[in-house]
Amino acid sequence: MDESPAGVTIRDVARVAGVSVSTVSRVLNGKEDVAPETAATVRRVIEELGYASSLAARGLRSRATRVIGVIVQDMWHPFISMVIKGINEVTAAREYDLLAYAGARRSADAQARWEQQQVSQLNGTVADGIIVVTPHAATYRTSFPVVAVDPNQANTEFPAVISTNRQGVLEAMRYLLALGHRRIGFITGRMDLRSAVRRFDGYRDALAEAGLPFDPSLTVEGDYTRAKGFEGAQWLLSQPDPPTAIMASSDDTALGVYDAADRLGLRIPDDLSVIGFDNTPTGALLHPPLTTVDQFIEKMGALAATIILDMLQGHPCETRLHKVPTRLVVRQSCRAISSDR
Repeated sequence: MDESPAGVTIRDVARVAGVSVSTVSRVLNGKEDVAPETAATVRRVIEELGYASSLAARGLRSRATRVIGVIVQDMWHPFISMVIKGINEVTAAREYDLLAYAGARRSADAQARWEQQQVSQLNGTVADGIIVVTPHAATYRTSFPVVAVDPNQANTEFPAVISTNRQGVLEAMRYLLALGHRRIGFITGRMDLRSAVRRFDGYRDALAEAGLPFDPSLTVEGDYTRAKGFEGAQWLLSQPDPPTAIMASSDDTALGVYDAADRLGLRIPDDLSVIGFDNTPTGALLHPPLTTVDQFIEKMGALAATIILDMLQGHPCETRLHKVPTRLVVRQSCRAISSDR
């Protein structure tokens, strides 16, 4: 019997789709002699049931594959590459290979469905366990280990590794406030991501802690990219009463702030203080070097890999949520200002 890791068989797919087992088999094999409407129905049922054809994993389940799968939204962002580097350091040391799988950018709901489909198809077949980076789904149809890095759901059914996003921004804001800054701009990350929401929380909480009102005109929505950082900083710095400092939600966003300051003829930190978030290698190479919040991205990946490999060895995960503390890295992109500013 052709059976998936979750116990769903090819006969289950045929029954729910209202077709024969041979029709399901032809769809799985990409045959063109199945009516398009029928093929679409079969594919939908396969996705809904989380069925994984053994055709994709023939012979692999007779033994462990010694492969860990990594599912990501894209490969271009420094956060992703640093997470994968941390994962690989642990898996390579324990003689496991990595299979990284990325797809096209989708809406949050579509991304969650795509992740669930990939986990159902790959986990326990091609891979012994899967790490999903910034997942939108809160649950997966699989009986094999799944671990998340920086999930976008507050509560998940699988172990997750996160950084202390709110605390990281809170500490950075306290630093700027101690330097005398009172008009501090904030460029958010992608607000469909929980990390971005928690960083925004840290910004507002720091203002409240200092007895300062939240001013919406000092905030602009970004998406963790340099381009949006540039656009957001240009807008903030073009206001009648511009901020003396900008807290960026990522180092890439901070790069865009540097670009905008240069375009407007402003000097960092003499005219504008800037703080990033991530501590990617690029930040230390800027002129001046970027003050940032280190969320120990590689450590997050390494911890996720350790958790999933321990689970494969039969060691239960004692806690679902694993937090990696952040740390402020002070360089030369901020300066104190006089109280009259």
